[in-house]
Amino acid sequence: MKPETPPAGEVEVRIYSIATSLTESIIFLDEIEGSRILPIWIGPMEAQAIAIRLSGYPSPRPMTHDLLFSVIKTLGLTVNRVTITDIVENTYYSHLHLADPGGGNLRLVDARPSDAVAVAVRFGCPIYISEQVFEKTQVLSKPITEDEVVKFKHDLKNLKPNDIIGQLINGKMPGADMQEEDDEEEGEEGEEDDEQA
Repeated sequence: MKPETPPAGEVEVRIYSIATSLTESIIFLDEIEGSRILPIWIGPMEAQAIAIRLSGYPSPRPMTHDLLFSVIKTLGLTVNRVTITDIVENTYYSHLHLADPGGGNLRLVDARPSDAVAVAVRFGCPIYISEQVFEKTQVLSKPITEDEVVKFKHDLKNLKPNDIIGQLINGKMPGADMQEEDDEEEGEEGEEDDEQA
């Protein structure tokens, strides 16, 4: 089935990376035809649900997002795409676009972005972000050369979410020098975002 065409003002993204710790995680979504990366704080359980599916290793028993996938399929529906629609007071909003297999009878279902992305990877459907989200929040820029990409991904794996929070506020890319005192202060804000994502 061909996915529906996104309305003007939406950008298709994919999962670039996930940085995680025991208490919080960040998912990085990068625009397919551009250079921006949007970091979104999510819970570690949601990060695990996304990572497990991306790894290709099935869970021995259905996780919550696997159950949601099965319920939607059993009802004869599919998820055409998910859209992260807005950010208000550090809380992101998103929708699942449910439809009949032929694409008709479209229904929008409100969801947290972390859950929406976890469902998207199970359905293999595209993920979109509204341009107004990019305009309202801090974004990163993708590395240009292959060496920069390798270094960027290596640095992301070695950073804790609190480190990234400090870098975003200071306008630095992951891997740049950081001040530990700033990271501790900014970490408290990240925990609030994590609960709301």
